[in-house]
Amino acid sequence: MTTDKDLNPMNVMKPINFSSYSLNESQPLTTFEMGKLWATYMGNSMSIQILSYFLQHCEDEEIKTLLENGLALSEDFIQRIEGFFNKDNFPIPIGFTKDDVNLGAPRLYFDEFYVHYLKYAAKAGMSLYAVAVPLVMREDIREFFIYCNQCTTVLLGQINNVLMGKKLIVNPPIIPTPDGIEKIDKQSFLNGYFGEVRPLQALEIIHLWDNIETNTTSMALLLGFHQIVKDEKIKALFKRGLNMTDKAVKQYKEKLHIEQIQSPAYLGHLVTTSTYPPFSDKIMLFHKVDMFAMKIRAFGNSLAVTARRDIDMLYVRTLINIGLFVDDGMNILIEKGWLESPPKAHDRV
Repeated sequence: MTTDKDLNPMNVMKPINFSSYSLNESQPLTTFEMGKLWATYMGNSMSIQILSYFLQHCEDEEIKTLLENGLALSEDFIQRIEGFFNKDNFPIPIGFTKDDVNLGAPRLYFDEFYVHYLKYAAKAGMSLYAVAVPLVMREDIREFFIYCNQCTTVLLGQINNVLMGKKLIVNPPIIPTPDGIEKIDKQSFLNGYFGEVRPLQALEIIHLWDNIETNTTSMALLLGFHQIVKDEKIKALFKRGLNMTDKAVKQYKEKLHIEQIQSPAYLGHLVTTSTYPPFSDKIMLFHKVDMFAMKIRAFGNSLAVTARRDIDMLYVRTLINIGLFVDDGMNILIEKGWLESPPKAHDRV
């Protein structure tokens, strides 16, 4: 049985006492630190408002604990980032506040949805923290992002345990164990439209599954937002996002179902019929623009491990649609005066 001691990386690696080479706490924030801390602050200030509302309408004790854990992490991350910013005289972003949520609003989602949402949000957060670790040079801030990654990993483990323990998701697909090593010796390995088309390989299945899981959660969240948003322009954008995501999910599901592989289920039934808005139009629009932008990275990762041309083309089409959605959403945020600028370089023009 594996123990925590067995999982200590320093049991395998030799230490290098060269920490003085790293940028220390007395050094000013670099571009990398500023950008990643700012993005983490914005995302977690949004999560605090969303999760605080979810906690007002949660009856299941285990799911409530998950929400409390997610909220505690977001509040902890925000507090630590404010410490960095204050020390370096960096202006604290406005982000999102209690003005962006009505905790007394009726229930918009059922308890089960919260578990799927937490996984959806935690995966997005982890992608941000993981990218920050190799880029950030100041040791104290690098340690902070390692901490964020570790905390989010633990939370995701709890989420997956609840999902499986309460049977809220179907079991991950199983494929045959290989009989031996097999070399790829035919160009038909890349086929997808014509000629001999091979079965899906494991990495393609993983990413199709993950994209379905993420996008069905995104659709349910968007369905609720579409019901309650006040601004007609934003409402039309949300409707467009629902339609394009639904079309993409159906295409991904078809690729799995052709080979008798079950896929994650739709979650629209976990949205109530309430039309009373618990969230401001600002936080809902920012949320969807931000999360659609995060999907660009996810689909890029999917393209990197997919060899079949038909699946590649599905991802490319999705990326184009997402790019257009994000661009239109950003334009509305700018028009409304809702978009804070990330730190930027000197204007030398």
